[in-house]
Amino acid sequence: MRNQPLGRTGLFVSELCLGTMTFGGSDGIWAQIGDLQQADAERLVGQALDAGINFIDTADVYAGGVSEQITGQALRNLKVPRENVVVATKVFGDTGSGPNTRGASRGHILDSIKASLKRLQLDHVDLYQIHGFDPATPIEETIRALDQLVRHGHVRYIGVSNWAAWQIAKALGIAERLGLSRFESLQAHYTVAGRDLERELIPMLKSEGVGLMVWSPLAGGLLSGKYGREQQAEEGSRRSTFDFPPVNRERADNCIDAMRTIAQTHGVSVAQVALAWLLHQPQVTSVIVGAKRPDQLAENLAATQVALSAAELETLDAVSRLPAEYPGWMFERQGQYRRKQLMQASRP
Repeated sequence: MRNQPLGRTGLFVSELCLGTMTFGGSDGIWAQIGDLQQADAERLVGQALDAGINFIDTADVYAGGVSEQITGQALRNLKVPRENVVVATKVFGDTGSGPNTRGASRGHILDSIKASLKRLQLDHVDLYQIHGFDPATPIEETIRALDQLVRHGHVRYIGVSNWAAWQIAKALGIAERLGLSRFESLQAHYTVAGRDLERELIPMLKSEGVGLMVWSPLAGGLLSGKYGREQQAEEGSRRSTFDFPPVNRERADNCIDAMRTIAQTHGVSVAQVALAWLLHQPQVTSVIVGAKRPDQLAENLAATQVALSAAELETLDAVSRLPAEYPGWMFERQGQYRRKQLMQASRP
């Protein structure tokens, strides 16, 4: 299990991160995603830590806060030294019935961190993330509130999830101008069958030194190997009851066909190839993996041992490549001469 720095920080996190969305669900979409209670969830946490994972991700809205409770109790019951685990959680979604119990306002952020720390039984979280973009709150207000949490020691680093490149770039500019804590990570959806963030987000992350955490790396189970052109979601499966995230099915099927061949060559599963592809992407810091059973987690963990060849990566790139869009195709055309100059200048 490799450890990599998170963004431009000195904090190192494991290349796989244990996601806790399957913890505690009892009704609604959370029950469809997972309903692991304390003992079973604790077993997965212990398994992940034993395998070298030091990074755990949760959110205040997962199972109405029960996921945070279970995660915190698991760390306490397993007697995990605080310095040995990096705990990440999020704020943004509805946590009550009032008009100010949602979003990225100063009030909601300050209230939510207190509630999350209480549920997690911690005095600080290592990474506090804004779970979505709030059109009702100025970015500067959000950044100032997060900076306050860092200065008070409740939060070590801050991140964001599901924001556009221009929004993150604006937030980074505000933080630099005002001398405030900056976003060090983006948590975003990324799979071999869904490479949308490569258009704007990946170049921005590379330029600004922001880390990337990947959520739903198997596209809600679609890339697990259970589905394909002739295989539809089974009755009662997550994809049959909660068809998310949206994916271009034709492109996904092409990817699955290619991954089946590669999986057979390596003697591994399609899911492991899908995870391995992400682990081979240079901008990826950590891939969030969730599970309902120990054998599922073990399969995800084994993906770190799958080494894809250059030819296999090229095959997957060919079947998953995004169609050209403006201004990308113009960048490619107009910049070719300058790129050639750079290549020539870098030669010894």
